[in-house]
Amino acid sequence: MLKNVRDSDETRPVLLHVVTKKGRGYPPAEAAADKYHGVGRFDVLTGQLEKPKANAPSYTSVFSKALIAEAEVDDRVVAITAAMPAGTGLDKFGDRFPARTFDVGIAEQHAVTFAGGLATEGFKPFCAIYSSFLQRAYDQVQHDVVLQKLPVRFAIDRAGLVGADGATHAGSYDMAFLGCLPDIVIMCPADEAELMHAVATAVAIDDRPSAFRYPRGEGVGIELPERGSVMPIGKGRMVREGNRVAILSLGTRLAEVLKAADELTARGLAPTVVDARFMKPLDEELILRLAREHEVLITVEEGSVGGFASHVLHLLASKGALDRGLKVRPLALPDVFVEHDAPAIQYEKIGLNASGIVATVLTTLGQAREAVSA
Repeated sequence: MLKNVRDSDETRPVLLHVVTKKGRGYPPAEAAADKYHGVGRFDVLTGQLEKPKANAPSYTSVFSKALIAEAEVDDRVVAITAAMPAGTGLDKFGDRFPARTFDVGIAEQHAVTFAGGLATEGFKPFCAIYSSFLQRAYDQVQHDVVLQKLPVRFAIDRAGLVGADGATHAGSYDMAFLGCLPDIVIMCPADEAELMHAVATAVAIDDRPSAFRYPRGEGVGIELPERGSVMPIGKGRMVREGNRVAILSLGTRLAEVLKAADELTARGLAPTVVDARFMKPLDEELILRLAREHEVLITVEEGSVGGFASHVLHLLASKGALDRGLKVRPLALPDVFVEHDAPAIQYEKIGLNASGIVATVLTTLGQAREAVSA
C-alpha cells in the first residue's frame, strides 16, 4: 500500500487508514490486552512472563483493597478509569462492584468531567488515572472540578519514576500542576498503610477535590489494617526527633530517608525526620518549628521542580523563616527526562536515595560551618 501511494499519479492528498492490532503476529500478545506493554523476560513459546517474587503487595493492589473496604460501608463510592482497569487496580473493584465501576476508554478528559458530574449528584467518585495520563485532562481538572469545588477524588498511580516504562509514564509533574490550583487537598502517602489512610481520608473529604499519589511497584512490607483511618487534614507526623538537621520527606522516599538518618546517626548527626503526608495544605506550624529549631532543612520528594519544595520555600520566605540563616536544600527529580533503568538505579543516579541524602546533608553542614567561620 505504501508503494502504491508513493507511485500513484494522484496529485491530491491521499489518506492511508491503517488498522492496527496489539501484538499482531504473536498469539499470546494478541490475546492479552493488558500485558506486554513493558516486557521483561518471558517464555517465547507460552508467552508466560517471568516475574520476581514480590516481598510486599504493590501499591496499586493496596489502593484496590482500600477502596473496596470503603465501598463496602458506603454505597456512594464509585470508581472511574480510562481504559486501565488492571493497571489502576480497578479490575478487582469492578469484580466486586460492577454497577459502580466505569471504564470510559482512552478518554481521560471525559473521565474527569464525568466524575465531576457524579459528584454533583452526591456520589463519591474516585478517578483512578496514571500521573502522566492525568496531564491530558488538566483543563477538565481545573475548570470542571476544582473551580466548582466538587469532591472528586483523584487516585494518581505511577507517581515518581517507573523504571522500564520510562519518561512517557514517569509521574514527575502532578504535584506541580495540581499544587498551583486553589483549595485542593494533595496527599502523598509514605507507605502502603499510609495509602490506606489516604483513601479513607479522601472518602471523608466532601467539600472540595482531593488527590493522593502513589508509585508503581511494591510497598515496604508493613502490616496493613483492614481499613484505613481518616487523617487530620494538612498535618504531618514526626517520625524521629533529632537536632541540627531536619529532613522533611513527602511520599515513599521516606524509607530511604530513614536509611540516611541511620547513617547520619552513626556519624553523630541524629537528624529529625518528618513525614509531611500532605503537600497541600502544608503543615505550616510543624514546618516553621523545624525551621526555628534546626540549622539545615532538607526536603525530599518524587516530583519535579515546582512541587513540594517550592511550596515549602514560599512558606518559609513569606514568614521570614529564612532570615536567620537557615540552610534549605531541596531534593527532587532533576530537570531532565530520566532514562530507562531499574527504579533503584534511577534514584541512585539522581541522588534521591539514602546515599544522596547523606551526601547533601554533609555537604550542606560543611557549607554552614564555612559561612560561620567567614
